[in-house]
Amino acid sequence: MHGQIRIKGWAPFKAEQTIIAGKQMVWAAQTKLMGLPVRGFDRVDQGEGHCEWKLLGLIPIVSARGQDVSRSAIARMAAECIWLPSALLGDNVRWMDAGPDEARFAISLFGQSTEITLGLSPEGRIETVSFQRWGNPNGEPYGYYSFGGYVDDETTVQGFTIPSQLRLGWHFGTDRFEVEGEFFRATIDSADFS
Repeated sequence: MHGQIRIKGWAPFKAEQTIIAGKQMVWAAQTKLMGLPVRGFDRVDQGEGHCEWKLLGLIPIVSARGQDVSRSAIARMAAECIWLPSALLGDNVRWMDAGPDEARFAISLFGQSTEITLGLSPEGRIETVSFQRWGNPNGEPYGYYSFGGYVDDETTVQGFTIPSQLRLGWHFGTDRFEVEGEFFRATIDSADFS
């Protein structure tokens, strides 16, 4: 995938993401901060969240673990199962009644349940994704905040139709999303479901 990420201004990024249903998610990326290369990863492995980012591949600028990181990363992994549709058929997923323009499910990962709402077009295409995510956006106290965004395009790969262009961030569904919440714009370049 490639796109833009907002870190003190918008910067281009390239990344690869691996999701192993119910076990692991790794998002490894490279971007720039003040024109200098930054590389790192966000990861959930067996319920433990970890992020590590280094400037010039040497100087640590972010290294975080612990309960807050894990809780946030697990919710992210739950929502990003929209890129691995087969993961939404497991015993850990409970689909709920929703109106004609929504699909709603709760997915339990590592003892944590996350409820995801997908806004749908009349043709059934995913237009939005939203959920409550643990975090401290913009230095606010840790808590659950609205997270999500817009799905601008989709693609079909190996028989799976998945979102292929997204704009995501904190405070989705409020005026704050456009002003300060959106921080991630991504395009999926390819996918492999092997």
